[in-house]
Amino acid sequence: MTTVESTDLATAWQQWHDEREQMLTEPHGWLSITALHWLDEHPAQYPDLPGTWRVRDADTVEITAAAADAVDVPGHGALDGTATIAPVDGAPGVMVTVGGLVVEIARRTDGYALRVRDPQAVTLTEFSGVPAFPVQERWVVDGTFTAYPQARRITVDAVVEGLQHFPTAVGEVTFDVDGAAQTLVALAGKESGLSLHFRDATSGETTYGGGRILRTADPADDGRVTLDLNRTVNLPCAFIEHATCPLPPAGNTLAVAVEAGERSPLRPDLG
Repeated sequence: MTTVESTDLATAWQQWHDEREQMLTEPHGWLSITALHWLDEHPAQYPDLPGTWRVRDADTVEITAAAADAVDVPGHGALDGTATIAPVDGAPGVMVTVGGLVVEIARRTDGYALRVRDPQAVTLTEFSGVPAFPVQERWVVDGTFTAYPQARRITVDAVVEGLQHFPTAVGEVTFDVDGAAQTLVALAGKESGLSLHFRDATSGETTYGGGRILRTADPADDGRVTLDLNRTVNLPCAFIEHATCPLPPAGNTLAVAVEAGERSPLRPDLG
């Protein structure tokens, strides 16, 4: 029997899911990335990109291009000569427009990379949606957040060997799945709330092996927090080859199968 509560849950989830897919299909979003080039101190040229690109020093990247190259750099405008920019580790990169392309210049650990974003990327033009498990009320669970005395910067590996990420761990969230207690390290959300990055028994089977993320609202003053596991999502590295996503914090692997949220997506770039 379908209840009003389950109908409302499914309706709200569908609206959220539609908005997420719309975000994924932005012309220069994650699905448009076609290449990842790592820079060094030597000026270099790259396929489909005019000018030269290099690491200038420990904190900046240098771009050299002529006016005819149509390279537009934030803070500089249309480039005719040389410009330097300073991407921040762990933050979104600086977006440089090159004709119809957008080149993201990102800093990751001690390296700098160019991510080329092309609206004609096959991963974008042939995107057919994100598969997901059926929405179920059983996957909306109550949790308890226990804050650490002080937030701590932790180190996690990345899907790219040799890279690391440094998220902020703010506490732990405990909750039950089918009567079994579970605990996850909670990371600070981008603007508010918590981010739970985890693997479970579905990882590498029906869901992406590098883990998925569930974002929550801010916990209540007494630590109560609602986990709607139906809204567990893939990271960009599940969809494309050229991402540098973090892996879950040590210990954030659940023995249970969380058959909720997004499943492994189809990859048109893999045939």
